[in-house]
Amino acid sequence: MVLKAEAILLDLDGTLVDSTDSIARSWLRWCRQYDVDPARLAGAHGRTTADIVAGLLPGPQVSAALARIDEIEIEDAGTVRPMPGAAELLASIPADRRAIVTSGSTVIATARMRAAGLEPAAVIVTADDVLRGKPHPEPYLLGAQRLGADPARCVVVEDAPSGIAAARAAGMAVVGVVSTHEARQLEADLVAASPAHIRVDGTGPLLVDVTPRVGRDRR
Repeated sequence: MVLKAEAILLDLDGTLVDSTDSIARSWLRWCRQYDVDPARLAGAHGRTTADIVAGLLPGPQVSAALARIDEIEIEDAGTVRPMPGAAELLASIPADRRAIVTSGSTVIATARMRAAGLEPAAVIVTADDVLRGKPHPEPYLLGAQRLGADPARCVVVEDAPSGIAAARAAGMAVVGVVSTHEARQLEADLVAASPAHIRVDGTGPLLVDVTPRVGRDRR
């Protein structure tokens, strides 16, 4: 199965950049400072920092705690590296037909892309731009809107179940990337072992395929 698209929207962490170790270090450091059991972070990947912190601390502490985790993650951003094939995947998609949609803040997303040596996207949606983050569809719908694309004709590239749920709720097809979750956890139309296995033909309508594919097509 080949997916046809008007535009492609890509998640950042775990999809284009390998920030897993950086995120783990940063949150462990934050947990120690705020006396939070790190086990409570299970399943948090893909959600906005604001949502995570609000679920872990009482209201009066949230604002300062949010600022602190941002500081820690920015300090550690220099350790981030690109996912295999990320630069080539981005280069294969016309600049005016791609967007990055991340649950991180603008400053963190920019720092991680810079550290990974990836070209900044002309269209980027971050946690700073939305009221409701993934798994709500708002981030991906906003990305499509900024590209002037029909959501029903967009393909999303994601590594996290919460992001896939957001894309599905927005009516978009999904290519899953196996990095932070196993293939069986990704309810995607196509599943790739890494961005290096995603092929985009951008000469006309965008044609998206995965070679070799992981698991079976969902459609």
